[in-house]
Amino acid sequence: MLRRLHPDQPESFAFTPANLAWAEAQIAKYPEGRQASAIIPLLWRAQEQEGWLSRPAIEYVADMLGLAHIRALEVATFYFMFQLQPVGSVAHIQVCGTLSCMICGAEDLIGVCKEKIAPKAHQLSADGKFSWEEVECLGACANAPMAQIGKDYYEDLTVARLAEIIDEMAEGKVPVPGPQNGRYGSEPKSGLTSLADHAAGRAPLNASATLAVEVGDTLKRIDGTEVPLRAPWRDGPSKAAKPAAKAAPKAAPKAAAKPAPADVAIAEVPEAEPALLKGPRAGGADDLKKISGVGPKLEKMLNDLGIWHYEQIASWGPAEICWVDARLTFKGRITRDDWIAQATVLAKG
Repeated sequence: MLRRLHPDQPESFAFTPANLAWAEAQIAKYPEGRQASAIIPLLWRAQEQEGWLSRPAIEYVADMLGLAHIRALEVATFYFMFQLQPVGSVAHIQVCGTLSCMICGAEDLIGVCKEKIAPKAHQLSADGKFSWEEVECLGACANAPMAQIGKDYYEDLTVARLAEIIDEMAEGKVPVPGPQNGRYGSEPKSGLTSLADHAAGRAPLNASATLAVEVGDTLKRIDGTEVPLRAPWRDGPSKAAKPAAKAAPKAAPKAAAKPAPADVAIAEVPEAEPALLKGPRAGGADDLKKISGVGPKLEKMLNDLGIWHYEQIASWGPAEICWVDARLTFKGRITRDDWIAQATVLAKG
């Protein structure tokens, strides 16, 4: 299928402050010289912000990553996940048209979209609220026919139910995603044939649908205000998230006996200049590129600061990490890649 940019383009694009901070954090995940690897998440975030990918958005992302514009255009036009034309302001409906869904009535669902939205795929409805397209298999064959609307799957659809969903969304409502026939997940339509003793006590919604409804993360596009995902190994025991609640101020950090660098909030630690050298010791400099996350450019930056040997890095504490981190591009890589532990091992040979 030929994919071209839309003929009507906005004059410019820029990430919102929240999305810009998110994008910079994604870029920082990649080693020096490999920032282009962030192209897909950044293009996706741009699409989430605007609803579709315009040429200014694609070129903006390319400039952030130091790429020629054609490289970003190649990615955006190759992957069908990227919408190259405006989509409905409320929802873009992607109807699965592959085998299982087709057998179970996908053509009738497409008929609903043609009747209630627009006669052709990718056309906006008269009010600009909806658009639709037919897509290849979305991997929910046991719950055919189905459609992806925004980030959610609406499964076990009928012509009547899809029409109702579109009407509800037009009124500002958010229909609960998941199976639409009362089924739980992808259990047999005829009822459970195993684990039947769990049927009476199970929740009416599956876990992901329940969470999406609770935090309001269904039709809404990602804009940087959503509740952050928690990492139990990093953030501690999970607590019920309340999107509207303001985060309580952090208590002053307690003194600890030489905490692990990864557990230290670097922004809260005062800087302290580490032991630096004017040049490598006798025998020559260590190959700092053996530390994961350090490339040739970053090695030169470290050498310019006066850091030539593994043992220098291995001796850093939180304050020294803060000092060095403030003088490198793409902050936070020291703790993220755990340079201290790597350098300690390398210093021992």
